[in-house]
Amino acid sequence: MENIINPQNFPFWSLSTDRVLQQKHSTIAGLNRQDAQQRLSKYGANSLKQTHKSSDLMLLFAQFKSPIILILIFAAILSIFLKDALDAIIILTIVFISGLLGFWQERGASNAVEKLLTLVQVKATVLRDSQSQDIPNQEVVPGDIVLLSAGKNIPGDCLVLESKDLSVNEAALTGETYPVDKLTGVLPAETGLSQRTNVLYMGTNVISGTATAIVVHTGKETEFGKVSERLKLKPSETEFERGLSKFGYFLMEVTLILVVLIFAANVYLRRPVLESFMFSLALAVGLTPQLLPAIVSVNLARGAQTMAKKRVIVKRLPAIENFGSMNVFCTDKTGTLTEGEVKIHAAVDVEGKDSDRVLLYAYLNAAAESGYVNPIDTAIRAHKKFGISSYQKLDEVPYDFNRKRLSILFKHESKQLIIAKGALKNILDVCSTVETAEGKTIDITDQRQKLHQQAEDLGSQGFRALGVAYRDLDRDSFSKDDERNMTFLGYLALFDPPKAGIADTLKELQELGITPKMITGDSKAVAMSIIKQVGLPEPQVLTGSELSKLSDEALRFRVQSTNVFAEIEPNQKERIVIALKKAGNVVGYLGDGINDASALHAADVGISVESAVDVAKEAADIVLMEKDLNVLVAGVKEGRITFANTLKYVFMATSANFGNMFSMAGISLFLPFLPLLPSQILLTNLLTDFPELTIATDRVDRELVTKPRRMDIKFIRNFMIVFGLLSSIFDYLTFGALLLLLKAQPQQFRTGWFLESVISASLVVLVVRTRQSILNSKPGKYLLAATLATIGATIIIPWTPLATLLGFQPLPLSFVLALGAIVATYVVTADLVKKIFYQHVKF
Repeated sequence: MENIINPQNFPFWSLSTDRVLQQKHSTIAGLNRQDAQQRLSKYGANSLKQTHKSSDLMLLFAQFKSPIILILIFAAILSIFLKDALDAIIILTIVFISGLLGFWQERGASNAVEKLLTLVQVKATVLRDSQSQDIPNQEVVPGDIVLLSAGKNIPGDCLVLESKDLSVNEAALTGETYPVDKLTGVLPAETGLSQRTNVLYMGTNVISGTATAIVVHTGKETEFGKVSERLKLKPSETEFERGLSKFGYFLMEVTLILVVLIFAANVYLRRPVLESFMFSLALAVGLTPQLLPAIVSVNLARGAQTMAKKRVIVKRLPAIENFGSMNVFCTDKTGTLTEGEVKIHAAVDVEGKDSDRVLLYAYLNAAAESGYVNPIDTAIRAHKKFGISSYQKLDEVPYDFNRKRLSILFKHESKQLIIAKGALKNILDVCSTVETAEGKTIDITDQRQKLHQQAEDLGSQGFRALGVAYRDLDRDSFSKDDERNMTFLGYLALFDPPKAGIADTLKELQELGITPKMITGDSKAVAMSIIKQVGLPEPQVLTGSELSKLSDEALRFRVQSTNVFAEIEPNQKERIVIALKKAGNVVGYLGDGINDASALHAADVGISVESAVDVAKEAADIVLMEKDLNVLVAGVKEGRITFANTLKYVFMATSANFGNMFSMAGISLFLPFLPLLPSQILLTNLLTDFPELTIATDRVDRELVTKPRRMDIKFIRNFMIVFGLLSSIFDYLTFGALLLLLKAQPQQFRTGWFLESVISASLVVLVVRTRQSILNSKPGKYLLAATLATIGATIIIPWTPLATLLGFQPLPLSFVLALGAIVATYVVTADLVKKIFYQHVKF
């Protein structure tokens, strides 16, 4: 049977549900665990991404992918056959050790991040052994029966088995702007992708309704999988990533120019071509911040681990930098500024009097609801119990974010009755009459202003007003089209008190240089009431209707001064975020609902919560394990620490390291011998890199955490010029002392220059890591230990058997004292220059 009904010949949308179930060897009760495990082994993980980790061997090879490193390795191997093999072997050994250090760091970072991501997996609800259970999307297999509801991601290409008012967002696949209705049925084989109303596609999500479906294809066999090359495009670069790229290109240009000039000059001076070539390449390695990718990865991974301890999970590591740079934070109201536990204040009729009938109808609607789980229905059910055994549920049109209503059809005493509740405006839109306090039904036309004013009055007291309406029907089923000519019954007044301490948290955010902005669908009156309670100063409010009348240019101007957006429609959230970004802000957006996905994508930092619907959690860069702004504050601080520590390596690579290599290139043109041999240059580079591997553990000064900062290439360029030049001044002072004062021979010169360059570069790390005096800002213990170990190893090397192999020799005491004085003077001067630099150059 499997061969006859092959999906390649008979598309599954053209087959009956029974035939597809039979073909997939499944039943309506789902698969058993053993069968599912076998299928997972057969079909592989349900993912469009690379599902297996890069092997350790591949990661190790990746450390040597730099063109300069590859050329150096090739040249070293060539020199084995052309000249002294010992130097070439030493060069290869040093390059390999350097690669091992990078591999060790990146491997640890990769493993740590992988463990963290398992904490926020998006899960699918499937039937296994006739019971529903939540499993990671990656473990869904063909033949699985999935249960879908509003907010759920669709985990594979599926055929609808049962559905109720199912509406799906397919924009990511088909480009269709509006939700698409889905239902059971059999379609012609030639039906186009966007017309397959019985098919659910991987990568889309449920907007409203419920469904049961069978998974037919997973992973790369899905429609999304067929266009997976398009999906492999990287997410847009963060500002920090763009800054690093510009910095890399800048250094590459300087390096290439310098290497070509040095090589040409040495050849012109009639020095051996291969030796000159190796010297130039070694200089290029010294100039290139080759550990930068590893340092960035380690810093981000460590930041992610630290944030995880504070209940903040990072899904996309580069977002940590944006998290620290964020200066505008957009959030919803419920559960963030408020407790998130909705309570019923009152149920009132159109005259504002308490009404048990309004409460009963609301209770019926909430008790029978089976679609979108929400705190309002929970609050209604908990507020007061009613005996409703005489009411029989017949049908339901679930809540969705377009209608903003939930309607249920009941049978009661041989009559059919639709009861609807929802956002007041959306309820009034489908009402043609009003029931008065005396039980009379009158036309709604002249009552609308009064009804809205009643809700406004409730809102000014901090209560959110929902509408309750009903309609008699003469059928046992109904649809959205029957939500008309209803009778408005009254209001539910809800309240959700501000969180304890939220005012202090918002104040702390502002002290961190972050402007909080509230975006809510609630009325202006409710929003104003909450804002006043949480202590935001002089709130400037913009409503959804006002926003819709603004051009993009005008909105870009208004969003800067507005801190409360009320009565906002779902599609307006993304527009607000984009306007804020265009105004020059780094924008964070916190959302957990179906209608937050587009805004989460648009934000520089999309933030969701662990309890969010799938589509929101999937769209987010960062997931809070608790919907608590205190957790967010801790995450922002950690993001800034990570950013600061990453920049430290950039500062180090552009100060002493760059200055030393630049000085060496210059002096090589005037000496009758090479100032350092290629193997000695690589050893210098390796030793100066070693302390920098621990930079992720370093302490960060408080002033670097108190406000958002961005990658500034102009500042880095100025830093490099000032401190690179300072380093070169002391380098040439060292050259003068060795040649003119101490009359050093070539081997002594190289040994002395090696000692001075490594020790000074290691010590200056402790200077440039902080804006404060080196005496006032203590380095992290691992950075300090690594620095001291590097200095110790550097001093010892000339007195070990390695000295002969590397071309060094022990130095007289006079040499050591002179070099020590130069290094000490350099460190003190660098500390003074740093103070002056930060007084004149702001960052």
